[in-house]
Amino acid sequence: MAIDEILLRQAERPALRVYRWSEPAVSFGYFEKVSTAEAIAAGRAAVRRWTGGGIVEHGEDLTYTLFIPQGHPFLRHAASETYRQIHETIAGFLVGAGMRAEVLSASHASVSRACFASPVQHDLVADGIKVAGAAQRRTRWGLLHQGSIRAPLFREGECENLAEAFCASPMREPLTPATRDAGIALAAVKYGTAEWLRKF
Repeated sequence: MAIDEILLRQAERPALRVYRWSEPAVSFGYFEKVSTAEAIAAGRAAVRRWTGGGIVEHGEDLTYTLFIPQGHPFLRHAASETYRQIHETIAGFLVGAGMRAEVLSASHASVSRACFASPVQHDLVADGIKVAGAAQRRTRWGLLHQGSIRAPLFREGECENLAEAFCASPMREPLTPATRDAGIALAAVKYGTAEWLRKF
């Protein structure tokens, strides 16, 4: 979460970060109650996101973050439209790879704060089951879009091609030591603190 914030601050052009989790964990939306998140986490590590949304169980999923810097034309769209367009792009990528996915036209009735249990408008579904969701936050640096895709959709190595859904010839860059260090420092004073975790 800290590295995502650092990358948003640094973004000079749209960028995509794709990663997996080293162990089972849970992330939960900025306004979510920690007690609800901890009940679903059931002892797993939990972290509060800077974006909104519900509670996401990580470990078997593919996690990605899109960074759109302030001033980019894409940010002229309303939040619901940027969400839809991003998920339309991912749906096209999945279908092109031989998988089933479509953008949900309307929200389902909420049955749980667990993200994948209650699809909302513009989430990705396959046979009525949610397979991808996300949350956004607009800041003075631009748009932060954090998403999760069910890993069984991806064959080995296929996630590396996700960037090509957004850009025909993406530039691949590893995280720099400076970015990692800045993320560690930010986590120490924000995302890794009890004050942040138990904000609500």
